[in-house]
Order: sequence, then C-alpha cells, then structure tokens
Amino acid sequence: MPKLKTLDDLKRVREEAQQSMKVRMDTGTTITVGMGTCGIAAGARETMHAILEELAKRNIDAHVTTVGCIGMCVREPLVDIEQAGQPRITYANVKPDMIPHLIEEHLIKNKPVEEWVIGRIAQAGA
Repeated sequence: MPKLKTLDDLKRVREEAQQSMKVRMDTGTTITVGMGTCGIAAGARETMHAILEELAKRNIDAHVTTVGCIGMCVREPLVDIEQAGQPRITYANVKPDMIPHLIEEHLIKNKPVEEWVIGRIAQAGA
C-alpha cells in the first residue's frame, strides 16, 4: 500500500474500506468467536481453528473475527453466525468436533442447528 501523503489520500482509503465492509455485510457471512479469557479457557481458540480449517476444506468464503467476553461465560465457547438478510444466530458450548456439522447445516443447508442455538438477533431494519 502506498504511503498516505494527504488528507484526500486518507479519505479515499476510508471510503474504499467502508465500501468493502458494506459489500461484505450485505452479501457475505461473518462468523464471530468469543475470545475473552473465559472463552479461551473453555476452548474457543481450538473452536476458531476448527472453523477456519472447515471453511478452507469446503472452500467457503466467510469473514471470521473475534470479540472479547460476550458475558455468558458459562456458555463458552460462543459462536455467532451472521449471513446477509438473516438474523444473527448465537451458538453455545461450541466444541471443535461440532464444527463440521454446524458448517454443513447452517452454511450449506441454511438450517440452524436449533438444539445448539441460544439466541437470535434480527437484522437492522428487519
């Protein structure tokens, strides 16, 4: 990336980043893993690695990100899946061996794994 020399350069980079994020949020999938100390202690790091490996194995394009403590420490590892036009779904106690089934059902077949769901948040404006 070239050096930013002017305020206009910075504004251009900002606009490009905003547009990229908008496209990703409007058309893509975001998977968020709670990685506070409680989540890490419960195995969230291993769960996140399993998610990344399964997505790569199936050649699925999804944005995987992390957040700190979500506040439900007893339910860690917590995984949110948000797809364009769909409610954000939170799964609890997600262990690495659950990931292939979760990816198959939720991302491939578009059917949340209801017995693992602990919450839903509707899309803004929905």
